[in-house]
Amino acid sequence: MAADNLPSEFDVIILGTGLTESVIAAACSRVGQRVLHLDRRNYYAGNWASFTFNGLLSWIEEYKAQQELPSTKSEQGWNDQIEDEEEVIFLSSVDSSISNLEVFSYASEDSEDDEQPKAPQMDKAAEETNSCHTEAQDTDSFDSCTQSDSDPHNPEGNEQTSKIQDTCQSEEDKKDQQPIRSPEQPLEVKKKITYAKLLKEGRRFNIDLVSKLLYSRGLLVDLLIKSNVSRYAEFKNVSCILTYHNGKVEQVPCSRADVFGSKQLTVVEKRMLMKFLTFCLDFEQHQEEFQDFTDMPFSEFLKRKNLTENLQHFILHSIAMVSQDAPTNTGLKATQHFLRCLGRYGNTPFLFPLYGLGEIPQCFCRMCAVFGGIYCLRHSVHCLVVDKESGKCKAVIDTHGQRISCSNFVVEDSYIRDEQRAQTTYKQISRAVVITDRSILPSESDQQVLLVTVPPLEPSSPAVRMVELSSSSMTCMPGTHLVHLTCSSSGSAHEDLAPVVSRLFHVPNSCKEECVQGSEENEKPEVLWVMYFNMRDTSGLDNSSYNLPSNVHVCTGPDDSLGSDYSINLAELVFHQLLPDEEFCPPAPNPEDIIYDGDQGEGTTFENDAHKEGAVIEGEDEPQENKEQVFSSEPVQDSMGQEIMTE
Repeated sequence: MAADNLPSEFDVIILGTGLTESVIAAACSRVGQRVLHLDRRNYYAGNWASFTFNGLLSWIEEYKAQQELPSTKSEQGWNDQIEDEEEVIFLSSVDSSISNLEVFSYASEDSEDDEQPKAPQMDKAAEETNSCHTEAQDTDSFDSCTQSDSDPHNPEGNEQTSKIQDTCQSEEDKKDQQPIRSPEQPLEVKKKITYAKLLKEGRRFNIDLVSKLLYSRGLLVDLLIKSNVSRYAEFKNVSCILTYHNGKVEQVPCSRADVFGSKQLTVVEKRMLMKFLTFCLDFEQHQEEFQDFTDMPFSEFLKRKNLTENLQHFILHSIAMVSQDAPTNTGLKATQHFLRCLGRYGNTPFLFPLYGLGEIPQCFCRMCAVFGGIYCLRHSVHCLVVDKESGKCKAVIDTHGQRISCSNFVVEDSYIRDEQRAQTTYKQISRAVVITDRSILPSESDQQVLLVTVPPLEPSSPAVRMVELSSSSMTCMPGTHLVHLTCSSSGSAHEDLAPVVSRLFHVPNSCKEECVQGSEENEKPEVLWVMYFNMRDTSGLDNSSYNLPSNVHVCTGPDDSLGSDYSINLAELVFHQLLPDEEFCPPAPNPEDIIYDGDQGEGTTFENDAHKEGAVIEGEDEPQENKEQVFSSEPVQDSMGQEIMTE
């Protein structure tokens, strides 16, 4: 619909297309509310967005141009639409949630034709085999294969959700796809990746502004299944969890097989770890073991349990993933959640959406549009119109000068001016996006998605979370890896994260230095391009932090946690404030259950052709709870044949 031809009245107007706002839009539209969803940007998802490499460069240029422009308040015009008993609240036209943005490029400036060294010639048969291998992709999705045990405690829920399947290739199948090289055939020399190559293949990148993973039993996955929005996206298992320990990257033992196969742990440590994890799985039943430690940090509790330094490191930083001073209850709950997420879709608790995290808000926007929601990008709200007597927002005036009435207004935090805030101090998130030439974990497979935890390198520095994505995640071009680093800020992003990048990767400073690098540096992945920036974290704010009408609901941006539970909880809270008697995101009908005009028979009548789009992911019957199986003598196996800790 044309932006200058919008209806004059809606039930809900939502400003901003981040994850929280998009979930609210989908939930409202699904229960019959008239929804208008706007964004001043020219792309969906706000600070949750994913960009191609070229798109990210354009976004950087826009950011720099915005910083150079003087801040002006456009508070004039359209006064003739305001009546005597009304007043206005102006919104911000500038997004100030990003700061301290710095970009460094280390890729060669040579053109593609000058790339050296060139790969040696191969015989025709080997070249064809290698070509087939390059084109093969490993795509794990919710639509692939998984468990189908029904939950006897929730038969209705099982009928409403269909199966989620997970196509996981075995390692043997992957090895079979590797090209066969004759003994006489020389090893292929990897081409040097130039900046021109990055630009040429820029559309193959999908670079997220915020870095998160999906817990397999987290609120976001549950909502995707319940609402049937999962059909719009595909997901890939995180391959393994690593940690930076003793000056090197080590694998964290998660599953039963990992624990007993670990070379970092002694036999005694393996038994101690299994015993502790078994306790954490249902720690509420053993109050006597931790009730004296509730006021102590979790790190102190681990010491009192006589765990070795190795085990303390793995549990604190890579399983619970909490800070040194986190309370014991917090650490136990985080460990329990980690264990319960194991084995649902793979050998780790985490999933990553193909094509980047920015796909998830767009999936919910699609659901909203299917049920009648109206979308306008490059379109915003100039001011709110407030009734003086009731103190509620009764309408908005958009940037095209049109007055639109609404019952409720939902807005992203970055649109609120400082004068409307009761609190103007925020936390900050430090982010780095790095493009490297190879993985931090050498492997025969290039299909990995890795989570790496890096404890504080100095007592005053923050712990860093790193996610490394391969080209199989559809976020970078073949031959490169995309690395996201995130931590809570103690300074600028460059100050917080550059030491970690230098510790884990080779960052070339000059041609002369490159020529004399030792073998240790040459073994590290080389940084081709890196971007640092800080993002505002307003997750500590609530509606009482803003001086706004009661029917104006503010959605804060991404927080610094690994999962998205905070954003989903906030979306549900706002929805129930808007519509207390309605169900939050009820299931959308499956395409096969829909009867379009002209069809005969029983079923759901649905006229919007947008819903005819192909289903990608479907729901799953919840597997039966069986905690006793976790560490039994007959271990449960996942679809890869690996032993796991949970059902």
